[in-house]
Amino acid sequence: MGGHWSQVRGKVMAVILIVEDEEQVRVLADSFLQAEGNKTLSAATIEQALALIEGEEPIDLLFVDLKIQDDLEGGLKLGKKAVEARPKLKVLYTSGQAVTDGMTALFVEKSAFLPKPYTVDQLATTLLARFSIGSRSK
Repeated sequence: MGGHWSQVRGKVMAVILIVEDEEQVRVLADSFLQAEGNKTLSAATIEQALALIEGEEPIDLLFVDLKIQDDLEGGLKLGKKAVEARPKLKVLYTSGQAVTDGMTALFVEKSAFLPKPYTVDQLATTLLARFSIGSRSK
């Protein structure tokens, strides 16, 4: 898999790791983020995500569902482990469930929350407003 993505596509806005166990949602987010000029990595399980986080690939943002594989706090735990491994990592949490104050207290520092269901416009707006990822301002 040699070569850098940036040499292939020109300027890449961000490398985003999508962790979502619903394939349809993951594929939609993946294709939208790529169309916006980002490089994406995706994982359906916490194990797959950790393998990517512990790998050599640069990652700018973790986009993670709070509930992964029936673990209501799987995304919270993954976000914490990811930031321990990569302190500069930003995290965007998503969920179709109501989020309690107790859960938001467990969010990592440089993070935001996007409720499901979200539109691609809401995703783009959140990435731009909270993480300066994207080009909607041009």
